[in-house]
Amino acid sequence: MCFIRQLRSALLGAMIFAAALLGVAAPASAHDAAESTAPASGATVATPPEKVSVTFNNKPLGLGSQMVVNDAAGTNWADGAVEIVDNVASQKLKPGAPAGAYTVVWRVVSSDSHPIEGTFTFTATAGAAGSTAAAAVPTMGTAQPGITPAPAQPADSSEPFPWSIVIFVGTGIGIVVVLGLMAKRRLAGPEGQGSAGPDSVNSDD
Repeated sequence: MCFIRQLRSALLGAMIFAAALLGVAAPASAHDAAESTAPASGATVATPPEKVSVTFNNKPLGLGSQMVVNDAAGTNWADGAVEIVDNVASQKLKPGAPAGAYTVVWRVVSSDSHPIEGTFTFTATAGAAGSTAAAAVPTMGTAQPGITPAPAQPADSSEPFPWSIVIFVGTGIGIVVVLGLMAKRRLAGPEGQGSAGPDSVNSDD
């Protein structure tokens, strides 16, 4: 009997230990994670790259993947959709990106269908071919190429008087007056006939 009890205790202890190991390992492998970026976070490059990428420990799903590549002025230089090959998600950049600091904001759906996101930064010491030192910000008096500003429409001070409202109100008042007169005549009719009877008899006598 003692041997059976010891065996049961040993089996129970082994089961508890195995469950504890599974409980510790499950959160560690619950979600995918980013392993590296290109350019590396905080790196300084000669010119803006043709594309940026994030490498994950597992292949992410293609649904819902997004990458935004903003320069110091807040302009997004991402070109097209995110491309996923194996466990690498890449985003092409538009040509002509200027020099300066860039912030990449990425979001993908991991292999276990959970969304994960993150950011990284890099700095370009020179602009890409065809870029300008800084993107020109159009002022209120400067028209952008290909866009013709619409002329401001002055307020119309000669708006027609709303005669329709006056006519509607006048018609309503007239109807109320007519209905009031008709009601007054109906109420006064029987009284007038009753008071006229004695007068007519006296006149005959």
